[in-house]
Amino acid sequence: MKITDHIKNAKGRTLFSFELLPPVKGQSIQGIYDAIDPLMEFKPPFIDVTYHREDYIYKQHDSGLLEKVSYRKRPGTVAICASIMNRYKVDAVPHLICGGFTKEETENALIDLQFLGIDNVLVLRGDARHADSGFIPTPGGHAYATE
Repeated sequence: MKITDHIKNAKGRTLFSFELLPPVKGQSIQGIYDAIDPLMEFKPPFIDVTYHREDYIYKQHDSGLLEKVSYRKRPGTVAICASIMNRYKVDAVPHLICGGFTKEETENALIDLQFLGIDNVLVLRGDARHADSGFIPTPGGHAYATE
């Protein structure tokens, strides 16, 4: 169900929703379940799942040279949304950001979401990387969420 329909159907009743931060790379989905389980008593109609842009780390080689390496600390937004919908039977709302995606990658993500039956998306510009002074769009990507 679309979030707008949840709001219309509330008929003045307060709705509670939650926003989750994906676990750090290498952790299991069980941590997400452990966080959600006690919150289900509030019967959230939907749960948001954030997305974080890749950042850079610098890897030092034996020669002393530094290599700038792209690193995604918290992957899995789409998979977490699919898992939430399957396990809890509530709508999931993945965040989709401009930073880190080309237009083609954004389209592919939307196709994957449609395939999974996820029809709610929160589209954001996203934050700047820690090392950047401001937001820098990905080459071939979008500069603003309205695009």
